[in-house]
Amino acid sequence: MKGLWKEFFRRGMLFGGFGPLIMGVVYGVLSLTVEEFTLTGGEACLGVFSTYLLAFVHAGVSVFNQVPAWSLGKCAFYHCGALYLAYVTCYLINGWLTFSLRVLLLFTGIFLLGYLVIWLIVYITMKRLSKRLNKQLA
Repeated sequence: MKGLWKEFFRRGMLFGGFGPLIMGVVYGVLSLTVEEFTLTGGEACLGVFSTYLLAFVHAGVSVFNQVPAWSLGKCAFYHCGALYLAYVTCYLINGWLTFSLRVLLLFTGIFLLGYLVIWLIVYITMKRLSKRLNKQLA
């Protein structure tokens, strides 16, 4: 388990910088398209730190899929849960979501649907690839 946390932090450190980079692009586009779009220094700083942590967690939680003793369901549950908590926390802290039951339920539904669709695409793709590779080996 100690190696798992080490790998989590290694991946987070490697890819965490992509969060602020994406946030910078989004804020840049908003400043070009939304009339009188402004940010305070505190909002920009909060955005940089929170999106760094979001990207850090996003990269790090991929280690959950590599725990040999865990079933696919357990891996997916912890992976999904960690991502959900990271996203919802980041979005609430930055004011990108309002803290209301209706908004959080809508966000949760969209998040879970998106997560399921992505996992189904990955699963189907990997299943097809493994069948093709097995045919080549036979």
